[in-house]
Amino acid sequence: MKVLVTGANGQLGRDVVLLLEKEGHAVLACDRDRMDITNQAQCNEVISSYHPEAVIHCAAYTAVDAAEMDIDGAYKVNAVGTRNVAVAAERAGAKLIYISTDYVFDGNSLNPYQEYDDTNPQSVYGKSKRAGELLVQSLSSKWFVVRTSWVYGLYGNNFVKTMLKLGQEKPKLQVVHDQKGSPTYTVDLAGFILELMQTEMYGLYHASNSGTCTWYEFTQAIFEEARIVGGVPIQAQLEPCTTDQFPRPAPRPRNSVMDHLSIRTNGLADLRSWREGLHDFISLSLKKEQT
Repeated sequence: MKVLVTGANGQLGRDVVLLLEKEGHAVLACDRDRMDITNQAQCNEVISSYHPEAVIHCAAYTAVDAAEMDIDGAYKVNAVGTRNVAVAAERAGAKLIYISTDYVFDGNSLNPYQEYDDTNPQSVYGKSKRAGELLVQSLSSKWFVVRTSWVYGLYGNNFVKTMLKLGQEKPKLQVVHDQKGSPTYTVDLAGFILELMQTEMYGLYHASNSGTCTWYEFTQAIFEEARIVGGVPIQAQLEPCTTDQFPRPAPRPRNSVMDHLSIRTNGLADLRSWREGLHDFISLSLKKEQT
């Protein structure tokens, strides 16, 4: 297939492009310099001239705390930019895959969130991503919205890399133990996106690695894998803490766990466990450091 990827230099975008190329697809990898999604004329020109069969829209404003003060900036990218991509993709007759987030929910549910549960975003970031979802659903006739959570990968900064660094530098680390979710490895998410792209099973999907943990439990697992897989000298003593002990500008969902109802009901392959994904990521990242 001919595929155009936005946000191709980002954490997820890089792995999506690499996997597409590996699988033999023709790929136009677009970063901000190649196609500024906030520029409608440029989106129309680039997408119409390439004439893709699918557009995977990974580009986003993801600075969750900064968005609380930069409201216009968040909406310009996540809403207006997404509209521009959706309109241009529809004009080209392309399928559109929009990557969204667990932040569209308020996190107050006691149960995992299903795709068709009511959304109630609490942060500017979550509200702007929800706006993007609505624009995709109303402007595209062949759309997939893929919500994911707690994403990490080889490219870019993320929680796993930060904890590995701090674990070797700090004597003590406090990590939040009252927020739960599902860590998601970009390689596994990219694999699911490629599978979905080749179907006509349009709609809303929740896609994260299987299983759940708190940020504290996630950090415990990161340290265990680092010691076992690479003999990394982790010295930090881990301590659980509450969200209230570390106030942030943007509210975080207490419950980010998403049920994969659409994956099951459409007969698609679910993503493997988060612990397996973490093991592979740490193995790969440590090998990369050594070469």
